[in-house]
Amino acid sequence: MQIDNPTVKRREDYKAPDFLIETVDLHFSLDAHETLVTCKTAVTRNGKHQRPLVLDGEQLELLAVDLNNQAWTDYSQDENSLTINTLENQFELTIKNKIDPKGNSSLEGLYQSSGAFCTQCEAEGFRKITYFLDRPDVLAIYNVTIVADKGAYPYLLSNGNKVDSGELNNNRHWVKWSDPFKKPCYLFALVAGDFDLLEDTFTTQSNRQVKLELFVDKGKAERGDHALSSLKKSMAWDETEFGLEYDLDIYMIVAVDFFNMGAMENKGLNVFNSKFVLANNQTATDEDFFNIEAVIGHEYFHNWTGNRITCRDWFQLSLKEGLTVFRDQQFSNDMSSPIVNRIKNVRIMREHQFAEDASAMSHPIRPDEVIEMNNFYTVTVYDKGAEVIRMLNTMLGKEGFRAGMDLYFERFDGQAVTCDDFVQCMQDANNKDLTQFRLWYSQSGTPILSVTDKFDKTSGTYDITFTQVTKPTFDQKDKQSLVIPMKFSLLLSDGNNKVEEKVIKLHQESQTLEFSGLNDKPVPSLLHDFCAPVKLIYDYGTQDLVRLMLGSPDEFTRWDASQRLFSQCIHGLGSLNKEEQLKLINNTLAVFENVINDKSMGLALKAELLTIPSFESLFQQVDMVDVEELRQNRVKLLTNFAHRYQLEWLDVFKNIQIAEYEYNIEQVEKRKLRNLALKYISAANHPESQHLLTQQFLTADNMTDTLGALNAAQHGKLSLFDELMTKFEQKWHSDSLVLDKWFALQANTDRPDILAILEMLKGHDQYTINNPNRVRALIGSFAFYNVSGFHNLDGSGYKFVADYLIQLNDINPQVASRIITPLIQWQKVDATRQKLMQHQLMRIGNTKGLSKDLYEKITKSLP
Repeated sequence: MQIDNPTVKRREDYKAPDFLIETVDLHFSLDAHETLVTCKTAVTRNGKHQRPLVLDGEQLELLAVDLNNQAWTDYSQDENSLTINTLENQFELTIKNKIDPKGNSSLEGLYQSSGAFCTQCEAEGFRKITYFLDRPDVLAIYNVTIVADKGAYPYLLSNGNKVDSGELNNNRHWVKWSDPFKKPCYLFALVAGDFDLLEDTFTTQSNRQVKLELFVDKGKAERGDHALSSLKKSMAWDETEFGLEYDLDIYMIVAVDFFNMGAMENKGLNVFNSKFVLANNQTATDEDFFNIEAVIGHEYFHNWTGNRITCRDWFQLSLKEGLTVFRDQQFSNDMSSPIVNRIKNVRIMREHQFAEDASAMSHPIRPDEVIEMNNFYTVTVYDKGAEVIRMLNTMLGKEGFRAGMDLYFERFDGQAVTCDDFVQCMQDANNKDLTQFRLWYSQSGTPILSVTDKFDKTSGTYDITFTQVTKPTFDQKDKQSLVIPMKFSLLLSDGNNKVEEKVIKLHQESQTLEFSGLNDKPVPSLLHDFCAPVKLIYDYGTQDLVRLMLGSPDEFTRWDASQRLFSQCIHGLGSLNKEEQLKLINNTLAVFENVINDKSMGLALKAELLTIPSFESLFQQVDMVDVEELRQNRVKLLTNFAHRYQLEWLDVFKNIQIAEYEYNIEQVEKRKLRNLALKYISAANHPESQHLLTQQFLTADNMTDTLGALNAAQHGKLSLFDELMTKFEQKWHSDSLVLDKWFALQANTDRPDILAILEMLKGHDQYTINNPNRVRALIGSFAFYNVSGFHNLDGSGYKFVADYLIQLNDINPQVASRIITPLIQWQKVDATRQKLMQHQLMRIGNTKGLSKDLYEKITKSLP
């Protein structure tokens, strides 16, 4: 590997900072290549020691150091730090340095996005702005003055409240911002540019009026209304559900096109990836509208769970992210369909988080060691972290959880704390012993919960036994039993519940429950609402699953039963001859007739029950995968499903009538089922399919139906797909966000010439390797979702991705590290593919100037 002795940071090595910073006065004179930064800090020695002050700094040109207003020369520099030698216990330190925002392609620190200046400082980006104690447990009051050309940058924004402004010579102007709340430097933000501005107000529960400002690219103002509406809903929801009121006079959001993440919760000035802000019916899908509302909510909710109370160190990241993801999921449940939202959450867990648990990058939601912190903004920390919070909510109840939250804010407001501090609040507020529950924070891996049962007809007793085990993971060998809340009921042959939904606490390796007074053996309806992030193993027969799908009192369990029926069929096809395969397929598909024809079932649930599991879900259900066989068997089931019920799909499609586009639950559910039916009509090659696809594409008044037509054509009519995609590109050529959908569709299309297509698209005039959204749309979509192309047995797909990552390593290692994920999951495929994938990982690993981001993942994954 081409990196020397990378520093491994360990949670157990945490030490309080040697110095604290009380106040920070920042002055920026903005210039594309030569921005001048002056940072004046009030520094206090923390404890009795004589160690020097060591500040973090990267890619900075140091100009001057002053201590107590005197030039200071007793310092030393290296590539990543500045050491100030002084015995003073309290002093004022002023550092002047120069940075190059336009040349900063990593998009960390201060950089330029389409001509505007913006920042991204989480996790360790502030050190690319100036020398500082770049760690989350150093909290200070910030005052920020920004100077720039008035014509090019009329808006100069930072955290807190605007307190002063003025004009200067040479058409330059300045603005001063003051944030009255202490914060760590990762929450610092600066934006300067020329934008369209949307304005509104929100009146808080204490009758304060807060200004709301949304800044978007010129000409995009009409696409910001949904984001602004979502912000107001978020503010009202947090007051209602948690009693949390916004605390500044102004709340600002800025949308930028070049951004590594989805959004950033900087205090009072959120910086967003534009894909999570801009939307109208012509340019954004229902999914986009949902995601905008969810991400706006997530970043707003961070004001209390992340900003007012923050992390002591980055190993505690789930303290703010797991908790806030749970909060945004609850918000989304109240704003949209709860079952669709929950299924989305579970798909992420099963397709991505369970995969991470089983990979070389396995780690607890509170990691123990890291090389590059950016690598731990993961589905484990975020989504599994949210599931851990959800389990607390389940066990303590809504009132008990709220009591714990109230105590958390009362006890720790304005501090940097740990995951243990949070759990302790839940324990103290509810007088519960959560000692064993804390293992969820320290133990990695996905628990396997095996369930067995027996029924004694003579006595009418039914015993059900739960046995849990967590297999050794790459990072941990020894595992302990966890606390697992189990919500379940028992379904009798007459369709009624013998036991109303029950919540029990599983905390031993094996536990047995006994039920009496039964005439027949019940079907256990288990893991209601996916109440714990576990893999459930129970030997359900086909008829058991049908009864659950049609009769369980829990909608999640009904959906899960449908997925098990589909999955069992697909996995079972591999060992059968053609006649046996057809019999299994027909027997499986026959049970879905009642679902298709059920007029009383909600459309959202019906669409989910009739959706065949993705390849990604199926891939994670078995330890070793024959990639091509699994792909072909899934296509075989889908095609047969389409043909068997083609008249029913046509009936569904034609009978769902939708008025002029609105984003509301009723219309979203109708479009979802209607577009699913269109996909099956296309897959069945129904005589009307080409006409229906073309007509919907040409007449759609919304992007959901436009993409619905393209997705359906992609899976059955490649020549029509190419024709419609050409029309789509011509219409949306200049709209980068919409064109990302086109890039992604091209990249995940199953076709033999896919690599030639990708090479051509890399030369598209709207494509650039410097924009994370473009890279994720084209290269990421191919690596994650183009099964036949990426896993081609000649290794060409692996080589294509590896070549690109080597190039991206020098430009944006954070994005490169995200896209390498499918390559490091080589352990699940056949021996031939394993060798091909390992070879490409070694090629990347031998790259000169290899980033820490890629180094950590490659070294952990290779044998």
